[in-house]
Amino acid sequence: MMAIVFRSQATHLRAGEITATRVNCNSLTFIITITVYTNTKNTTVLFGGDQDVLNFGDGSKSVFVPETPNTLRPDLDPDGSVATASFTISHTYSGFGTYVISYREPNRNEGVLNMDASVNTTFYLETVVTVDPFLGCNNTPKLLVPPIDHACPGVAWTHNPGAFDPDGDSLSYSMEVPFSDRKTQVINYKNPNDPKFYNNFGNANENGNGPPTFSINPISGTITWDSPGAVGEYNIAFHIIEWRKKGTEWFPMGYVRRDMQILVDDCKNQRPDLIVPKDTCVVAGTVLKATIYGTDPDKDPVKIEAFSEIFNFPPALSPAKYTPVPGVNDFVPSVPPAETKFEWQTECIHVKDQPYQVVFKVTDKPKEGPRLVTFKTWLVKVVGPAPDWTNATLNLSNRTTDLEWAPYFCQNAEKMQVWRKVDGNPFVPDNCQTGMPDYLGYELIDVVDIKDANNVPITKYRDTNNGKGLAPGAKYCYRLVAVFPLPKGGESYVSLDTCVGPIKANVPIITHVTVEKTDMTTGQNRISWRSPFEVDKTQFPPPYRYDVYRTVGFASGRGTDSVKISPVGFSDTTIVDTPINTEENVYNYGVTCYASNGGLVGSSAHASSVRLDAKSQVKKIELNWSAFVPWSNQIQTVPNKHLIYRGPEGATEADLVLIDSVDVLNSGFIYLDQGQWDGKGLNDNDVYCYRVMTRGGYGNPKIAQPLLNFSQIMCAQPGDTIPPCKLEPPIRSTVEYKDCDDYFQQFCDRNTFSNTLIWNRPEDSDCRNDVRSYNIYYTNKRGGEYTLLANTKDTTYTDTKNLRSFARCYKIAAVDRSGNEGELSEEMCIDNCPYYELPNVFTPNGDKYNETFSAFSTRNIPCGEEGGCPIPDELKLKCARFVEQVEFKVFNRWGQEVYTYDSSIGDNTASIYIDWNGKDAGGKELATGVYYYVAKVKFLTVDPQDQIQNFKGWVHLIR
Repeated sequence: MMAIVFRSQATHLRAGEITATRVNCNSLTFIITITVYTNTKNTTVLFGGDQDVLNFGDGSKSVFVPETPNTLRPDLDPDGSVATASFTISHTYSGFGTYVISYREPNRNEGVLNMDASVNTTFYLETVVTVDPFLGCNNTPKLLVPPIDHACPGVAWTHNPGAFDPDGDSLSYSMEVPFSDRKTQVINYKNPNDPKFYNNFGNANENGNGPPTFSINPISGTITWDSPGAVGEYNIAFHIIEWRKKGTEWFPMGYVRRDMQILVDDCKNQRPDLIVPKDTCVVAGTVLKATIYGTDPDKDPVKIEAFSEIFNFPPALSPAKYTPVPGVNDFVPSVPPAETKFEWQTECIHVKDQPYQVVFKVTDKPKEGPRLVTFKTWLVKVVGPAPDWTNATLNLSNRTTDLEWAPYFCQNAEKMQVWRKVDGNPFVPDNCQTGMPDYLGYELIDVVDIKDANNVPITKYRDTNNGKGLAPGAKYCYRLVAVFPLPKGGESYVSLDTCVGPIKANVPIITHVTVEKTDMTTGQNRISWRSPFEVDKTQFPPPYRYDVYRTVGFASGRGTDSVKISPVGFSDTTIVDTPINTEENVYNYGVTCYASNGGLVGSSAHASSVRLDAKSQVKKIELNWSAFVPWSNQIQTVPNKHLIYRGPEGATEADLVLIDSVDVLNSGFIYLDQGQWDGKGLNDNDVYCYRVMTRGGYGNPKIAQPLLNFSQIMCAQPGDTIPPCKLEPPIRSTVEYKDCDDYFQQFCDRNTFSNTLIWNRPEDSDCRNDVRSYNIYYTNKRGGEYTLLANTKDTTYTDTKNLRSFARCYKIAAVDRSGNEGELSEEMCIDNCPYYELPNVFTPNGDKYNETFSAFSTRNIPCGEEGGCPIPDELKLKCARFVEQVEFKVFNRWGQEVYTYDSSIGDNTASIYIDWNGKDAGGKELATGVYYYVAKVKFLTVDPQDQIQNFKGWVHLIR
């Protein structure tokens, strides 16, 4: 009884977190560490004990954390009331998945103001880890700054956890409510800036001119409380969330929940301040130097500390340094300002897509009262240098370009992007502008390896324009960007331009595909071209005759979908194509030329009409346009702006008026109409019609520019905020594999899967007209958290994204023209038909037949003389399918365990068939006889309760 009473008054847990480090990428073992900060004032209770439970989140047995001695932390509280302790253990997970690691211990320290009865409130921590072979190896973020800080009433307080991700993943931060157990908030939690903690709430910020605020910066992780009120202790919690980029998508990898404590003391101290450099980027291989200054308005001594992963790199990875590095009581005068010198010899291995976060902390030392701190964050991004060109040669015979560059400086880069543009651009990137900006108009034509299989640098590339040759008449310019491997990622600065051409104009040069009239049945396009003005006129004498070919779509074609437009008169270099559907279709054209002697001169490159699209937004309409042309519509010569024309509903080309222009060199092919040109704004009930005029050129002084081409007319209505209707009836699938007897032949050894979804458009006409697309969401378990999978305008969708089986649940929501999303549909789940069966006899006698005790499968089927390896129907029916993991134990007739197997451990990883050879755990052959087994099988299913099944049986081992 006394022990229980003592424990209930164990006012000792202030703050903490859990971190997990994967032993290596070929193992499912993690090193899990719980770090806590304890109260040592008026209590001797230690961290850990017989009620203190660590749960690994995978259904395995929890462990009790043993009592662990404290280590006092005078740097966090000079009076000795703060200590720290930790516990570390390894744990091996049975398979892939997302696991919530949690720790629960009674109790928090007494007297926390912003929750009820903290002394009787359980202290709870959790961390989420993801083990996914698609996303790669993963470790949780690490936190460098302790979670205990002091504050004074009326003085703004800041804190930064100094978090970084060892894998190079991106981090974000969110404020959370402290927990007392899983999914259980502490009782009556209040934010630290709640009015109950203030006498003058309306003017309680540091400047005395507004209410107090409390927030976390979701990017930097800096927490700001401006400013504290009542004296006492406050607890807060926040998540450090890690994100991994795979291709163009970001995936959440888990989070660390930190529970921390703020000690607000009765003091009149003013907080110290820091002067840090502006955020910067540095080229790998150069030295970055900076000076950080610390000041104090009370002229108290200060010390400056720095926290970042870059200080913790091993010597081989060239860590950053700062001097002086202060000890617990190393304070220096703040007048003149205290100085800290920073220096970092950066290397290629430091290149990363996200900047490094360097957290500086300045602490003052007043004559009396608590010490105050200020945090400031400096972002440093290490980027790869721009690649260097050595040569670019134009091959006139086949209109190709041979490109050469110097071996890239950073040989740890993975790929080299090759970009191309007609007419080039004098662009020079800013200090922190990496990669190729979208708005410059360069086209990514290929991505090549930095090194070949023999580790030799790759430095050459031939541009054939996908075998079609480069467009005659055009000048081409190229740039390079080096790409570094994920998960750290990163792109180099873009190289300078290297240019070739203009290419000889010895075939027709198409110059215009402009929409003259927008209509579904009587539309008109005007096509114009230049004659082959650099052709050998002796071989191909004028006058010339032309054939013009048309294809629907942006891409060129000369097959059954190509239409010849005729006739074209001798020496004519323009034609109007009508009647066609210019309202709904984009068309592309090519011109073929014949000399007067009948000889084929050649064909032009193909060019499409300009296609305009309009997207409704609230009180706005966004315009986007594009064209597939051999010239550039982002030229350097003036004028280079595209023109925007607008008119009312039903307007023709002649009715539209010029309202604005777009500098496409800086903003790309996009325009947002908010009615700004006349100041009247857009009316929600009106329809507006638009047309865009592009300006382009070949970069060839012999071809006049700008080349002017109009888009079709596109009409739209400003958007609203009302979401569209919910989808009814529910979505369905083309196939649901529930009757395994009907479909068993399809699943043996299958490794690719897809689910096809079908749904109906809303029956109500208003709902139907309001829907523009559908968002499809998925989860891998019934009732799980849904993630956006895709957006489509169709009413069918085939899901092949990272499917390991058919098991997946879906919901769909309609999206209207304003981007509003409707209510999610009812959940529709597709499940597997899992199966697992073991035989009852095997003969490990060396005759190469039935040598192992294995689950039924279609592996190693013997082929007959005629080949074909026919699979017996019995095996098709019994083959193991949709099995994720197997644990297997064998016992002799006296109940002694003689053999054990786990498909997630060692060399057997991912083998779910067991393949026991009849030997015991020590490798000794077991005698003939009957043995008993227990198999725990984990299936891939959408229902978690159906995942684990236990099999018990016997097997006769015969030698």
